[in-house]
Amino acid sequence: MQNFIVNDMSCGHCVATIRKAFAQTMPDADVKIDLPRHLVSVKGDAARAAEVIREAGYTPEAS
Repeated sequence: MQNFIVNDMSCGHCVATIRKAFAQTMPDADVKIDLPRHLVSVKGDAARAAEVIREAGYTPEAS
């Protein structure tokens, strides 16, 4: 699993937006989101996952 801190993910709408982005572009990726910790964990291509988060409008930082 690759972990990303996404500090600008602040609410349930943000979580839904990120989940939708992964569903559309990396449907087979295993994605776990921990909103209180601002953590997105993705099993799959780390570079592509970071790009998906950025394209959804958020700023991922590898952790």
